[in-house]
Amino acid sequence: MTWTVPNILTLLRLMAAPGVAVMFLYFTRPYADWFALLLFVSAAITDWFDGYLARSWKQETRLGAMLDPIADKAMVVIALMVIVGFSPMSPWLVLPATVILFREVFVSGLREFLGDTAGLLKVTKLAKWKTTAQMVAIATLFAQGVFEHYFGMSTFGMDLAMVDAILAGEEEDVLGLGWKLAGMHYTWYAGLWLLWLAAILTLISGADYLLKARPYLKDDR
Repeated sequence: MTWTVPNILTLLRLMAAPGVAVMFLYFTRPYADWFALLLFVSAAITDWFDGYLARSWKQETRLGAMLDPIADKAMVVIALMVIVGFSPMSPWLVLPATVILFREVFVSGLREFLGDTAGLLKVTKLAKWKTTAQMVAIATLFAQGVFEHYFGMSTFGMDLAMVDAILAGEEEDVLGLGWKLAGMHYTWYAGLWLLWLAAILTLISGADYLLKARPYLKDDR
């Protein structure tokens, strides 16, 4: 195995995947959200950086080709599990997350079945756009958790009438409830839209892989 800089970055991204979930075991919220967000964004950046370095330094290896998609899938799957687990289980969130998780399992199983011919399922530009949409959507939804819990901390001890009066501008907004609530709403809806976009791209890329694999799934071969 060749331990080049790109391969080391990919391995670090793979190790960071379970770290996203571990943040919620050892830290309270919103600190867990902050740490998970920073860890996830840092890992997502290395996804572009290690590929760029591997190409520019001509250090593309079989190890990197194997680890890179595994690291991407691990990051997305674990992060989505955490987000859904700590969400109010809205169907608008659960449905696209389910589509994405199903596709990742399906394509992984398809590659395993194809064995030596799995090389025909090379990563396409569409699949890269899909991964980018997933990463941005997940980072945005982690940011939503940060806004949500800061808003909750700021309103702790207030009755609903006081919160409504502050948001309506009838009382001075000393704690910044307005921008925290706005940030919570904007990141939630932006994250959902991006996740749905990622789910659509996921379905299209999954169908593309299945069409490419169809000749190898016939019994008369």
